[in-house]
Amino acid sequence: MSKHGKILVAMSGGIDSSVAAVMLHEEGYEVIGITMKTWDYASSGGSKKETGCCSLDSINDARQIAVSLGFPHFILDIREEFGDYVINHFTNEYLAGRTPNPCVLCNTHIKWDALIRRADKLDCEFIATGHYANLRYENNRYIISKGVDSLKDQSYVLWGISQQSLSRTKLPLGNLKKSEIRAFAAERGFTDLVNKSESYEICFVPDNDYRSFLKRRVPWLENAVKDGEFVLEDGTVVGRHEGYPFYTVGQRKGLGVALGYPVYVVEIQKDKNRVVLAKADELSRNGMWVDKINLQKYEKLDDKKYETITKVRYKDEGTPALISQEGNKIKVLFKHGVFAIAPGQAAVFYENDDVIGGGWIESSFTQI
Repeated sequence: MSKHGKILVAMSGGIDSSVAAVMLHEEGYEVIGITMKTWDYASSGGSKKETGCCSLDSINDARQIAVSLGFPHFILDIREEFGDYVINHFTNEYLAGRTPNPCVLCNTHIKWDALIRRADKLDCEFIATGHYANLRYENNRYIISKGVDSLKDQSYVLWGISQQSLSRTKLPLGNLKKSEIRAFAAERGFTDLVNKSESYEICFVPDNDYRSFLKRRVPWLENAVKDGEFVLEDGTVVGRHEGYPFYTVGQRKGLGVALGYPVYVVEIQKDKNRVVLAKADELSRNGMWVDKINLQKYEKLDDKKYETITKVRYKDEGTPALISQEGNKIKVLFKHGVFAIAPGQAAVFYENDDVIGGGWIESSFTQI
């Protein structure tokens, strides 16, 4: 009989999730490891060798940790539901002229749900992951907050998880820094983990070439959208482009437009197959609308404005902003302009280190 009960640990084969499993095992949990197979890269037609959390090597690495410590390990094949939801959404968002964030979508709608379902079948009370974030229960709410390692903090990608799922979640790495994780693994002889490189690419686009992925995924796309117009904000045509889905707001490199000064993508006009360009200082916006909201710290937002630090992308440091809920959307007013707010990305609202909640950026604006 275990000290703390049974816990299902998501193990990608990397150092973070492996150390999370080892820590919980040492704390006295009856650990069951599980590796989720989300994507078979060979089927995408990419040229790069399969790497990352879906590769055979990663699955074997996770299993080896489990074998060495004597706890069971399973592989959960979720390729069908992952493809139907995450990859279709990824493709459709680019076709809609937006910039998707598949990792947030996967955590929210695929991985956590899949883990909970399998935990139920295995009589596990809890699930755990190797994310760098903290979780606590306060005022009848489960609240995600930033991990202590500011360079590794992953609270941004966890805003969409429901209260019910959070009630069964453990995040053992939140109070540790990456250096401590590496030291922990080294002390226990897991040198392969310490030396293993980390992947920051989208798992189903491991060559980091989403344009080629879209062309393979939607064969008719290239001919349907090629030879569109690059325009300035006043409508002046300044060049031709390869098709609106192949550009993102804030992009500067790879435009092939020479105007004598740097220009960036400021807007995607899907219906006209136009990509709007502007100077850097013209990409600043001080407001945005966010929809498809999920709140964590509060059950609902009262009829007032909340002072927050709001992040508009994963590596964003965040900007002071006032947020208020209007119907099913949140209106965000930044204290100063924010560069290249991209519709389709996740917006996450923080109160100190706590995640108030988040949603998907619908549009941005400038309020005088």
